[in-house]
Amino acid sequence: MIFFSDFDGTLTQEGSGLTRDFFEIIDHIHKHGHELVIVSGRSLSWGHFFLTHFPLKACIMEGGGVICYKDERGEIVEEPLISVEELDRLRNFTTKLKHHFPHVPLSADSFGRLTDRAIEFHLMDEQWIEDVMTFMKQENIHFSKSNVHINFWCGKISKYLGVVHFLHKYRPHLTQENAWFFGDAPNDESMFELFHNSVGVSNIEKCLHRLNHRPRIILEGEENAGPKGVLNYVKKLC
Repeated sequence: MIFFSDFDGTLTQEGSGLTRDFFEIIDHIHKHGHELVIVSGRSLSWGHFFLTHFPLKACIMEGGGVICYKDERGEIVEEPLISVEELDRLRNFTTKLKHHFPHVPLSADSFGRLTDRAIEFHLMDEQWIEDVMTFMKQENIHFSKSNVHINFWCGKISKYLGVVHFLHKYRPHLTQENAWFFGDAPNDESMFELFHNSVGVSNIEKCLHRLNHRPRIILEGEENAGPKGVLNYVKKLC
């Protein structure tokens, strides 16, 4: 069995960051011979952090734009899932965005991003956010809003496409029936729509009205918020 999970708000406790539950999730999955793959909107540099600080073999970063894994020698390998042309277009648009909105607050980890960029929308008012998103639409730039960022990119990127590519190329012995996904936010929606075994931790309730596609299973109660919900459900499965 393999478990895919969003990071912020799913494996982390809102307002508290990493808790003991996160480490218990990793330990429980590893002890039972299964695998955890983090699927996050965070940067590629965060992927390196995950692989060097936790007993993980792979992670899918930047909303599905790049796979980061350890090879047979233990060295970290990066596989971007969009073309060089799209990467160039993203760089050019980012320059244009900063020229059009000189004070747009790009995330501190944007320097460590490859296939997308991120904006700290909590530092912006609603009109500014709307203006930036309108500009992106005019420039045919894709974007999504997570718990912490507005991520934007060029080309076809989604958590679902990243997970499916990873399964087919790196874990071909596993099927979607043997895989589970946990999430809590709109940027998990491609997984909720297309991945059969999808689970929303209970804190997803605050954004359900924004989703066109809900997870197949929605956990309830404070005891199932964030990593507590993931841990409780994983223990039911293995």
